Amino acid sequence: MDIETIVTKQREFFLSGATLPLSYRLNALKTLQSALIEQTAHLEQALFEDLHKSSHEAYMTEIGLVLEEIRHHIRHLKKWARSTRVSPSIGQIPAKVRIHKEPFGVTLIMSPWNYPVLLTLSPLIGALSSGNCAVVKPSAYSESTSNAIQELLTSLFPPEYVYVVQGGRKANEALLEQSFDYIFFTGSTTVGKIVMASATKNLTPITLELG
Repeated sequence: MDIETIVTKQREFFLSGATLPLSYRLNALKTLQSALIEQTAHLEQALFEDLHKSSHEAYMTEIGLVLEEIRHHIRHLKKWARSTRVSPSIGQIPAKVRIHKEPFGVTLIMSPWNYPVLLTLSPLIGALSSGNCAVVKPSAYSESTSNAIQELLTSLFPPEYVYVVQGGRKANEALLEQSFDYIFFTGSTTVGKIVMASATKNLTPITLELG
């Protein structure tokens, strides 16, 4: 599938309301959790091939942190998703006011090479927990780990829910030509400026974690 088709299918899937129920979100998190536990050794090997991280370092600085974040989301998601009652302003009295949390929609996650598991899957956990769809773009410079992540996510989720795009600069450019509802980028300041400029064209909310 080309990137435009991917984004279109994800937006249709999101607008169908399929990702909104808490049961769907929790099932996605638990599915990812189980697969990560089963694939720990495979991810550790990929991290060794790319970055020469020992299995201990790979687990302590990446895989273990991702698993702990999933556990935290599973434990607290029901509470986070509840509407919150707040005091009305003077102009709203005697109304009752509540804050309802809603997902953004179709998100883009672009991650770097140096912590490829942590900085790819951690934003994904937040996206799925919130009820979003996600297009994931791991780094081309951590090839073994990016391939392992693609295999993992492709085996777990349908492409209209989670899709992994591989490639280098051309893939990044093609992705940034699309209209996403939220972008999460981790990487250099130079590339961050490009991502920011693309996001402003559509007033897309964005998180930049720059090195």
